Amino acid sequence: MNEARRSRKEMLDWINVVSFAVDDVKLFLDSHPDCPEALSYFQEMKEQRNQALKEYADCFGPLTIDTVSPACQNEETWKWVREPWPWQEGGC
Repeated sequence: MNEARRSRKEMLDWINVVSFAVDDVKLFLDSHPDCPEALSYFQEMKEQRNQALKEYADCFGPLTIDTVSPACQNEETWKWVREPWPWQEGGC
């Protein structure tokens, strides 16, 4: 059974959650660079953030330049800028 697709807002909210976690643990690692729990948590949150960005890009278009897929561009045009921006259409 497939999981129901989350809404744009739900996906953006999740991206914000995992992005905050990544940023927060990066700050902690600045003062505790040898903490194995923090390093493990950083890897886990980074992977979840990357996955969330990829899923969002697949559904609604890329949020970051590193999630632009070949479907969003071709030799004639840079298509992804024609999609709705995250803050449009009640996206945020």
